[in-house]
Amino acid sequence: MAETDPTRTYPSELPVLALRQTVLFPLTLQPLAIDRPISIESVNRALAGDRLLFLVLQDNDRDDPQPDDLRKVGTIAAIRQMARAPNGGVHIIVEGLMRASAQLVTRSDLSLKATVAPLPEKPDTTLEADAYVRRIQELIERGLSLSSGLSQELRGLVMGIEDPLRLAYVLASLIDIKADEKQRILEADEVIAKLKGVSDALNREVALLELKGKIESAAQQEMTDAQRQYYLRQQLKAIQDELGEGEKPEAQEIRARIAEAKLPEPVATITNREVVRLERMTPASPEYQMIRSYIDWVLDIPWSVTTPDRLDPVAAREVLDQDHYDLDKVKERIVEYLAVQKLKAREAAGAGTAGAAGVVIRGPILCFVGPPGVGKSSLGQSIARAMNRKFVRISLGGVRDEAEIRGHRRTYIGAIPGRIVQALKQAGAMNPVFMLDEIDKISVGFQGDPAAALLEVLDPAQNHSFRDHYLEINVDLSRVLFIATANQLGTIHPALVDRMEIISLTGYSEEEKLQIARRYLIPRQIGEHGLKPSEVTIADDALRGVIVQYTREAGVRSLERQIGAIARKIAARVAAVDASTTPAAAVVHAADLHDYIGPPRFHDEVAFRTSRPGVATGVAWTETGGDVLFIEASLLPAGHHNIILTGQLGNVMQESARAAVSHIRAQARNLGVSPEFLKSHDLHVHVPAGAIPKDGPSAGVTIATAILSAIKNQPVREDVAMTGEITLSGLVLPVGGIREKVLAARRHGIKEFILPAGNEPDVAELPSEVKRDMTFVPVTTLEEALKVALPREINAT
Repeated sequence: MAETDPTRTYPSELPVLALRQTVLFPLTLQPLAIDRPISIESVNRALAGDRLLFLVLQDNDRDDPQPDDLRKVGTIAAIRQMARAPNGGVHIIVEGLMRASAQLVTRSDLSLKATVAPLPEKPDTTLEADAYVRRIQELIERGLSLSSGLSQELRGLVMGIEDPLRLAYVLASLIDIKADEKQRILEADEVIAKLKGVSDALNREVALLELKGKIESAAQQEMTDAQRQYYLRQQLKAIQDELGEGEKPEAQEIRARIAEAKLPEPVATITNREVVRLERMTPASPEYQMIRSYIDWVLDIPWSVTTPDRLDPVAAREVLDQDHYDLDKVKERIVEYLAVQKLKAREAAGAGTAGAAGVVIRGPILCFVGPPGVGKSSLGQSIARAMNRKFVRISLGGVRDEAEIRGHRRTYIGAIPGRIVQALKQAGAMNPVFMLDEIDKISVGFQGDPAAALLEVLDPAQNHSFRDHYLEINVDLSRVLFIATANQLGTIHPALVDRMEIISLTGYSEEEKLQIARRYLIPRQIGEHGLKPSEVTIADDALRGVIVQYTREAGVRSLERQIGAIARKIAARVAAVDASTTPAAAVVHAADLHDYIGPPRFHDEVAFRTSRPGVATGVAWTETGGDVLFIEASLLPAGHHNIILTGQLGNVMQESARAAVSHIRAQARNLGVSPEFLKSHDLHVHVPAGAIPKDGPSAGVTIATAILSAIKNQPVREDVAMTGEITLSGLVLPVGGIREKVLAARRHGIKEFILPAGNEPDVAELPSEVKRDMTFVPVTTLEEALKVALPREINAT
């Protein structure tokens, strides 16, 4: 820093920079943040000229100072550095050059300027000045010995300054004294007066430090730990109030929220510890917002909030029946759950240990497995309504990061809790119904396996202390009723399947779809399209036509879309009628469907496909329900004993085809065919829709029937469908998905269904109308199945 040159001349008129609560001294450097428009304009004028400013104390805190608000004595300073701030302000570093007096201060539109007269100061080398300098040095030494908060660099700074005037100005800028006292030191004409003002200020600071030391020593000798803590808090509060740094309103708000939240003791301990850390930090600290976010998340979790369960099984069953048709197995399971909970609550109340709200039943997790559109997700909402619980849904489809379940650790920027904790916050209670949707579509990525993280969530023996990586606090999930949904079990982690109670929701029959449409779908679509129930009537024959000819699905989503299309047509006609005229009610019959939703999409092709020999009707289970599968076989003359398999058959189906051929060759005479049927022929087995991969262990009977039909040149009965796997000895083994397969066969007009004898118990669970309309033939061997599918004996050609 350059010395003040008393011989230097300064312009008589300079831009004025008004200072609030601070004073700039000559021979010192000081950073300033400028954000007032009038001050920014003064800085710009200085930068455009010789970079000189007149800095003077402002008597008040007005944002728009007037000449009368300024003191007369200030400091001529030079701008040494300048930087623009993002908010439009500027940051500057100024160097005080010389004391000056404002003779006249004037103001234009957005700037202040003053006519200034320098006030030169002469150096003082008297003995009195030297005495003050030594006294100041002693006070600095004394202060450093009393307080560890003072920098040791201050000693070297003071000892290195020989000029008394500079020492006075430097210390006056460093000591925490009021702006008026600093202004008095600046206005003093004599160096001795300036040194005396600095000495008095230092003397007060040292006296405060000595008094503080005496108070602390006396308190340590007389007070117990509790009294000491109370006294220190009161002392800290008094000091903070004196400095204007009392307890932050934000901390007071957080403590009030902690008191209202009724946190468990371990959670309250951790939260209070984080609040203490927060109070010790400045809001500008990067960790401040991280701690504040953490506290907010902890307080947002409803630790002590639960909703009272409706422990009335009869009322719960009525609610479930209102929302869903059929699905008796699921409804019975929920009613059983509530019945057991009601009895446990009665037992607890009789023992005087807890009320119904405190009863926790640790049971298996429910998992609804079925094709799309059968009501898995909506059933979860109905269960929550029947139990009077909150409902939250978590979609797990495509999740591939373990942190999505357990949360991110707080060491990462932007860390948040996992979806489980987020769902608890959303529910606002600790006992909601959790719908874990699409649990079969979880992916595995390099970030970890979310299915493995779910093991802790869905294990009744562990989830009472679920630990989220972000919170690092045990969260009790034992009161949550988890319901998972999936389209298939094959892709779910085996350990997860072991923890869940599987409930299959298979497809609906035609009658069930008719009832669902009549009770739920039609009223909903009429309301969504702004129609009145009196304006729309869809006859049963029209509904059956939509179900059979326009949809072919296990669920009812496509059916609802078609009903919505009909409602839109009717809405367009109603809207076109004059408002003063009452529109005629629209009655939709089967003959009208073409006008509303176009030509039929699906036709009965079983008779057409099976009209030629070598085609057998099989059934298959898929993620979307059951479907009919036509398997074709053909003998190719002049062959080379080859077996050709096409149609994107999987390994299991290819093995079934080869096993069927081997059994036919081994039992050729009993089956009425020549054992040499492959001697001069190739056998080609094809499953149409070659673009779709096919596999599964239930096509053996159908493949063998198609091959024998081709060899005998005898068509398979068009009203027969079959399922079952065969062994090399011709035994028919039981398979899965019987309900889905039977419903698919019925949709295609099949009247007789061949199935393994081991699947007879599955027939008992079919809808009564299905058992009434179809004939079921249980078989144990391939020969029994052939008697039904190929009743006539025709010689092979």
